[in-house]
Amino acid sequence: MTTARTTPPRPLDITALIPGLAPLARTATRLHPRPGTPTVHDSSIGGPLLWPTRHQWPYCDKWHEGPQEPMIPVAQLYVRDIPQLKAPGRTDLLQILWCPTEEHPPDHKPQTYLFWRTAADVTQVLTEPPRPSEPNTWYVPKPCVLAPEQVTEYPHLLELSAEQQQRIAEAVEADESYEAEEIYRNELSVAPGWKVGGWPSWGLTDPIARFCIHCGTRMTPLLTIASHEWHPDNRTWIPYEDQAQDDADANPPGVTVIDANRLQLYVCPEHPYHHTDLVQ
Repeated sequence: MTTARTTPPRPLDITALIPGLAPLARTATRLHPRPGTPTVHDSSIGGPLLWPTRHQWPYCDKWHEGPQEPMIPVAQLYVRDIPQLKAPGRTDLLQILWCPTEEHPPDHKPQTYLFWRTAADVTQVLTEPPRPSEPNTWYVPKPCVLAPEQVTEYPHLLELSAEQQQRIAEAVEADESYEAEEIYRNELSVAPGWKVGGWPSWGLTDPIARFCIHCGTRMTPLLTIASHEWHPDNRTWIPYEDQAQDDADANPPGVTVIDANRLQLYVCPEHPYHHTDLVQ
């Protein structure tokens, strides 16, 4: 873990102006990845995994002309650090890997692999996992330790009804309605950066409901993999601890997802082993 990070309160309480938004609040856990030297016993981005020698390392099996390439660690999340994670059974550790060698058609995103495991069951750790031959550096996270922090989010503007959008335009003090929409979208609704849970941030596409292909249950956001921890349009989300640094790095893991967007992983709330992903 690294030094705690504290997100400033929102510039205004949107639910005081529009009480109807209060039931739509969701908790998100901002991970706040920062450069460090995580071990297999730490929650991390791009760090080593608590991977047993008896468990075969995952390889990418899609669209490769040559031999299959090994995946690389993206995130390791212990439930003790992020209790918001709904771990199935007695598992207490979520590990996420992806293929960094190319962007796979048809939607040009890396193939991902999620695995839930019980940390206490790992007695012999794989210390030298296989590495891909020619990884795309945009998809190789720099090792980062985490400082998880829970924040409250509200739906992206595109997920609200026309009436709710109109009420926001009337409630937020701005010269033009589009300015009110930008204030809500950039400062009052969805937190930027790597996070667990919360609401999706749309824009690249319109809102798309994701349903489990196995049981039909509507899926919920699990992890957002982001190209930036903050953006010039939403600097109010910069933690207090980073504001004192004029040259604070807005992308510590160094990951850039498809034109500086986000990759959102979704999970089935009924069956956590079912998952999918979506570029936003």
